[in-house]
Amino acid sequence: MDRTGRADRASSAERHSSDEALVHAVYSEHGRAMLVYATRLLDDRAAAEDVVQEALIRAWRNPDVLTNGRGSVRGWLLTVVRNIVIDRVRARDARPREVSADRMAPGGAGAGDRPPVTGDHADSVAAAVTVHAALGTLSTEHRAVLEQVYLHGRNLDEAAAVLGVPKGTVKSRSYYALRALRAAMERA
Repeated sequence: MDRTGRADRASSAERHSSDEALVHAVYSEHGRAMLVYATRLLDDRAAAEDVVQEALIRAWRNPDVLTNGRGSVRGWLLTVVRNIVIDRVRARDARPREVSADRMAPGGAGAGDRPPVTGDHADSVAAAVTVHAALGTLSTEHRAVLEQVYLHGRNLDEAAAVLGVPKGTVKSRSYYALRALRAAMERA
């Protein structure tokens, strides 16, 4: 039984080294063509090198394909490269793109490629609910002043004319309204 185990291990090691030699020979003969093809498909040399490596691993796992004498070895290898590229593109497109921290910073790398990352829609909804609740704590007069100045964009004279109060009253109400609003927001 011990001899059989050693014989199996020796046979496996011999087969492994012959398969490895076969893959080295395949790479020497077809590696450049595989890399050029993958680079052309991906337009990214580093990613193309990864694809070639994956294709060689598949060739190593299926050495019979390389030695069976049917069809072109290069054709099989380039088909494997194309399939790996297709799989990677599909996998990448199946999930949202990742955004690096430098893209989020203003003027970061590639800032002109896409608009900067902004807060989630939920953030703006939560902020609106908080502001609305805080506005509800203000008096009617204070809320009316803030509405005229900030929502309608009127200056102090225009707001005073619409509200029918003196300019100084609009000024003091807006000051106290903002102060009360800030306090209500801090409590929330």
